[in-house]
Amino acid sequence: MDKYNKCYGIIPARYESTRFPGKPLADIAGKPMFWHVFNNAKKCRELSMVVLATDDKRIVSAAKALDVPVVETRTDHPSGTDRVLEAAQLLNLSDDSIIVNIQGDEPLLNPAMLTQIVKPFTSAKVLVTTLARNITKNEAGNINQVKVVFSKTGNALYFSRMAIPCYRDVEDGGFFGHIGLYAFRMSALEKFVSLGPSRLEVAEKLEQLRLLENNIPVHVVLTEHESIGVDRPEDIKMILEILNRRKDKRNI
Repeated sequence: MDKYNKCYGIIPARYESTRFPGKPLADIAGKPMFWHVFNNAKKCRELSMVVLATDDKRIVSAAKALDVPVVETRTDHPSGTDRVLEAAQLLNLSDDSIIVNIQGDEPLLNPAMLTQIVKPFTSAKVLVTTLARNITKNEAGNINQVKVVFSKTGNALYFSRMAIPCYRDVEDGGFFGHIGLYAFRMSALEKFVSLGPSRLEVAEKLEQLRLLENNIPVHVVLTEHESIGVDRPEDIKMILEILNRRKDKRNI
């Protein structure tokens, strides 16, 4: 921890969801989904604290019953990032704090990913970080899998739902899929929210483009770990299957 400023994990958890209302409370092996995210996140040694941020009293009550630290936020936030900022402000986190926005719908989160995303902050020049991994050509063709291209020094050049880059006259040189996990310096998080949606952000429905359009560099960290999110109720079955396989391996 001495290498970093204080690092804090904040898990935004909104009750209302078009595809999956009440998703943070979805039962997974006897515990709500947010508990699994929190339980994995708190295993990251670089995080001084992990907190749930929600606008729903049902989630607040469930969190308190499970001894999960929780902050109640406003109901009118346009994005999870706005909710994370309000939670950080309610916690009176300092301007030099590092805030990790942890997706609340990834119950299989690997704590090593959180370690990877905060490591670049040993450099004072780093303001925002995110993760990416190698993906196949078929994966790159899926508009729901966001792609990223970055410079030799690791700064993002562009994020897109389209397959980037477009290989015209050479063989497929590989694609990188973006993982929606972010870490911000507190000052960069405040700046991001204050700017409001940008043109490319609105066009691609990707809020990270707001940073690039406003010349705020995003450092991309490559990871070998995969991100597995829950979008719909039927995804819970897949999560349970993975958890059971892991349990079976431990019992061998």
